[in-house]
Amino acid sequence: MSITHRRAFLISIVGTGAVLSASRAGAQAAGPKLEESDPQAVALGYKQDGSKVDPAKFPTHTPAQVCSACQFFQGKPSDAMAPCQLFAGKQVMAKGWCSGFNKKA
Repeated sequence: MSITHRRAFLISIVGTGAVLSASRAGAQAAGPKLEESDPQAVALGYKQDGSKVDPAKFPTHTPAQVCSACQFFQGKPSDAMAPCQLFAGKQVMAKGWCSGFNKKA
């Protein structure tokens, strides 16, 4: 094996390692899925499915109020889950809802 081939091989290994490391960091940055049993989720009445919100407990809730339409949702409207500013380090379901809902401008 010539020196040129060794260098190319080592560069490709280093590049692959960097890509894998960056993808893992991105996945960890997103955080775990928020569970309805989480104390902060309970305090804000979070439901993973906005259609299951108790209308007696939250009379101002409407079907159009979903996490993906909230200003605190940190993903694209097409994302199934994304981080939420109200639940630091956790991801909420796009079709979810909580009493902190604030419509995007």
